[in-house]
Amino acid sequence: MAVPRRLTPVRRGCVAAALVAAVAAALTAPAAATPGADRDHRGTRAALAAAVRGGVPGATAHARDRHGSWSAAAGVGDLREGTPRGAHDRFRAASITKTFVATVLLQLEAEGRLDLDDTVGAWLPGVVEGHGHDGDRISVRQLLNHTSGIHDYSADPDFDRGLTTPEFFAHRHRTWRPADLVALATRHAPDFAPGRGWAYSNTNYVVAGMVIEKVTGRPYGDEVRDRIINPLHLRATSVPGTAPTLPRPSSRAYSKLSGTAGSRTYDVTELNPSMAGAAGELISDAADLNRFYTALLRGDLLPPEQLAAMKRTVPARGKGSAGGRYGLGLLRLELPCGTVVWGHGGGIHGSLSLALTTTGGGHALTFHFNGDWAGGQDRVLAAEFCGA
Repeated sequence: MAVPRRLTPVRRGCVAAALVAAVAAALTAPAAATPGADRDHRGTRAALAAAVRGGVPGATAHARDRHGSWSAAAGVGDLREGTPRGAHDRFRAASITKTFVATVLLQLEAEGRLDLDDTVGAWLPGVVEGHGHDGDRISVRQLLNHTSGIHDYSADPDFDRGLTTPEFFAHRHRTWRPADLVALATRHAPDFAPGRGWAYSNTNYVVAGMVIEKVTGRPYGDEVRDRIINPLHLRATSVPGTAPTLPRPSSRAYSKLSGTAGSRTYDVTELNPSMAGAAGELISDAADLNRFYTALLRGDLLPPEQLAAMKRTVPARGKGSAGGRYGLGLLRLELPCGTVVWGHGGGIHGSLSLALTTTGGGHALTFHFNGDWAGGQDRVLAAEFCGA
């Protein structure tokens, strides 16, 4: 799969397919002779610098392995002031939110409060209806592995135009209720019948967040905070709701707003993240995301039965795919050097991120670019996990 050089922010993540398509290039890269041999992360540092030379304003990264933790940054965090990126910058993690949401639902299943094979209609009667959508035929499990067929609201032409072009500045502070986003999706026909295909749809996780609230009587973000963020002491991680700013330390976020890499660069740092909701509103930093995925893959957040269910994958070969396999809010990639990694990518206005961890949680990497049009993610991934 080719790496796209022209990225549309909304179609890359928060509100769209955020599996970071550039990962696919790593799947066809030459295999390294000695996987994971770069103990000093020199190759990863060089790949971050290469991404900056290739056009991304700045990059930040954190890795954890048996040798300890490592952080680095390259490029600038503020183009106007020329200030550097910080190794501990917070950023919009976008669709990485999906793994947190899936984890909460799996915890609720382990507690006997719902079954993943419950229908959406049983919990949310009449919510997923219209133009062929039928919540009574869709399971919660199908929401989480993107086999529901529910149309992606971010592909709605009016929504897309209002947030991926310079019209963004007229709409970026608008508050979107989850029901508003689902209504956008159901204006269109389903992508396929439930269980008959795979297509990345942010609507799936907006609905999943609504299910959490129905089951618990609390907003999904409160459950994420109390079940994951606080127990793991993820001090840089938050579910912002409608708050438009990034907490410090952080960089500015930059977008071409549907332009080419050589077109005007816009500062898109401030936005109302309700446009993403449970599909992608999370804010975090690289170290926190490594801590989360390490705990998840080691079995610290889910009983064995639920973790096994999360890792039960289906081929992800359609819209939004990076050519790997997708479980329940979790992407599986097998690299050319033989290393298998699990995690998720995220893309939202001015932000591209990727968080991946080896199967046992022994080696984790998260990195983030504060520009949504640049490539180079594949080089960072191959350098860290394959020593390439």
